[in-house]
Amino acid sequence: MSVRLAIDAMGGDHGLTVTVPAALSFLQSHPDAELLLVGRPDEVEGALQSSRQAGGHGSDPALSSRIRVVPASEVIRMDDNPVQALRNRRNSSMRIAIEQVKAGEADACVSAGNTGALMAISRFVLKTLPGIDRPAIATQLPTQKGGFTTMLDLGANVDCEPTHLLQFAIMGSALASVLDGTERPSVGLLNIGEELIKGNDVVKEAARLIRETPLNFVGNVEGNDVYGGKADVVVSDGFVGNVALKTSEGVAQMIGAFLKQELSRSWFTKLGALCVMPALKRFRQRVDHRRYNGACLIGLRGIVLKSHGSADVLAYEAALRRAYDAARNGLLGRIEAAMAAASPAGHAASPPPLS
Repeated sequence: MSVRLAIDAMGGDHGLTVTVPAALSFLQSHPDAELLLVGRPDEVEGALQSSRQAGGHGSDPALSSRIRVVPASEVIRMDDNPVQALRNRRNSSMRIAIEQVKAGEADACVSAGNTGALMAISRFVLKTLPGIDRPAIATQLPTQKGGFTTMLDLGANVDCEPTHLLQFAIMGSALASVLDGTERPSVGLLNIGEELIKGNDVVKEAARLIRETPLNFVGNVEGNDVYGGKADVVVSDGFVGNVALKTSEGVAQMIGAFLKQELSRSWFTKLGALCVMPALKRFRQRVDHRRYNGACLIGLRGIVLKSHGSADVLAYEAALRRAYDAARNGLLGRIEAAMAAASPAGHAASPPPLS
């Protein structure tokens, strides 16, 4: 069975110069995938033609047959007001890409555009799944154990109630099971300490609620546990989660700057830097946030992936792979099953097996 992705080809800081090459590279490694490139037809076709002339992936007729251009006359800018974008940009590439998912024309949507607008339009067009009050933003982060931690929320919900954190835990567990193939991912609640008495009232009550579900809850985790791999899923409100994410991106950038700086010093320093360079490069690659690009707007009646606005081709292709995996492994069905299992009358239920 093929997986069809709708791409907001015009969205993001770089638009077609990134989305089209990334789309063609993605198709090369996913022979069962099809893509809908949503945007201004002349500009999208021009970007595809440029790739063909350059002798890239776009020159392969087999790839071209798995691409369809969907017209959209408007583009939502990165600085547009989300409410105004929702009301006044009904023919935008972002909105039409999301509508492809609602209409069943696509299995998932990917956009690097305005995050607020993407969340507002996605929620308006697709609505939320049963039992979900608020969608959350979730992504995977590397751990020192060699695996990944799925973390949410990363900015969609700054102020949360305990029930919202409970829903994030359920959705995060379902997402981790799809992306990692783990049947019962461990779930931790981000806090200022592991002890039960730590944290504010919201976090304490959320912990109590999560303990009453069939989730594999390991209790409170601290900030250093996110990359330590103590839990497969780490739950927090959007304020804390977004700060943690941006801090980790800053660390990766700092490592890159450090390498350049050391290589510009004296010959003795350069020699020492060159000796450890292979290990530093491997570490830098491991924490390179581009390789983990693609945050899922989880909790909607459709799969929507948010790419970083400044993503390059490598990063955008990573977002496409995540959207493909989520659709291929039935993310929505697993979330619905997990919500049913977490209800008082449904503890005996279990999520469907991974394909």
